Amino acid sequence: MSKETRATRAIVHLDKFAGNLRAVRARVGAERHICAAVKADAYGHGAAEIARASLEAGASHLGVATAQEGAALRRQGIDAPILLFAQPLPGEIPGIVEAGLSPFVSDADFAEALDREAAKAKARLLVHLKIDTGMRRLGCPPGEAPALARRLAGCPALEHAGTATHLAVSDSAAPDDLAYTGRQLALFRGALEGIRAEGLNPGIVHAANSGAIALHPEAWFDMVRPGILLYGYNAAERACPESSLPPLRVEPVMELRAKVVLVKKISKGESVSYGRTWIANRDTTIAVLSLGYADGLPRLASNRWQVRIGGEAHPLVGTICMDQCMADLGPSPKARRWDDAVVFGGAALGADALADRIGTIPYEIVCNISKRVPRTYLPGN
Repeated sequence: MSKETRATRAIVHLDKFAGNLRAVRARVGAERHICAAVKADAYGHGAAEIARASLEAGASHLGVATAQEGAALRRQGIDAPILLFAQPLPGEIPGIVEAGLSPFVSDADFAEALDREAAKAKARLLVHLKIDTGMRRLGCPPGEAPALARRLAGCPALEHAGTATHLAVSDSAAPDDLAYTGRQLALFRGALEGIRAEGLNPGIVHAANSGAIALHPEAWFDMVRPGILLYGYNAAERACPESSLPPLRVEPVMELRAKVVLVKKISKGESVSYGRTWIANRDTTIAVLSLGYADGLPRLASNRWQVRIGGEAHPLVGTICMDQCMADLGPSPKARRWDDAVVFGGAALGADALADRIGTIPYEIVCNISKRVPRTYLPGN
């Protein structure tokens, strides 16, 4: 009988994570900073644990999406620079100053609000100027970047510590997309020249996300911001196998497992699960697994995915339920009750293959593994 307290769990391989970060370091060179994206609970892997692993493996900065994510890392004793990628509400500014986060600034109103709050707290807050070169999300227009840099220079409680942009299609090698990335980088360089022409220092310059790390050395500047690469998926290299750069090898960090909680025989013609979407075409054996869409297994994977039990692949059959799913073991199964089923990662296909199967991206798969799934951390090297 199993002694484990939860039949579904995510195994996080910290050695693989550290290896992925070292692969990024080897790619971009020792002279560049690395900002490890640990937003969204480190893409579902656990923010505090991954933040520590990032810093131990050589990252200098961390990236979060919300002030609450950054403050949580501070409460865990993490004192490295933390970049705040997304736009916070005005009411969150005191917490940003208290936690010493480094927000991206897209406009003068936000800069002045940060300056007032930092001055009130007798603090000096590091900020990064964000330029919109074609993402059409956050950031000021390139032509307005010098003026915004001047406003930052006039804010006594702020320090203009960096200047950034974000690339929209850096993971694509399609000719139009390559041209678009080139235009974004040209606009970014022009804005940087304008800032420097004002006699101002743009600080740490950064633009490269995972796709640009893989495909665009001209985007590396002073710092890179890897996200999904660190968690083991290199979509850019898959899209552009003919790249002139050497391969950037990364390994999936998360392995999702569930227990076989029941094994039962069913007869030819019998159906499995809600909606009777799968009907047995022979007498067979069904394994009930302790995993459902509330744990993060997409319902769209119903009848379209497989798990590995004892080294053998078995298709998921029937509609995935909130808390359980079923696999077809065949007429003469080797699998037994309480065996482990590997859903993705490890001995099974990765989250990228599952994403391809259901028409999404691996980011969504790993980010959606829910909090009720315990994370088990295997140590790094």
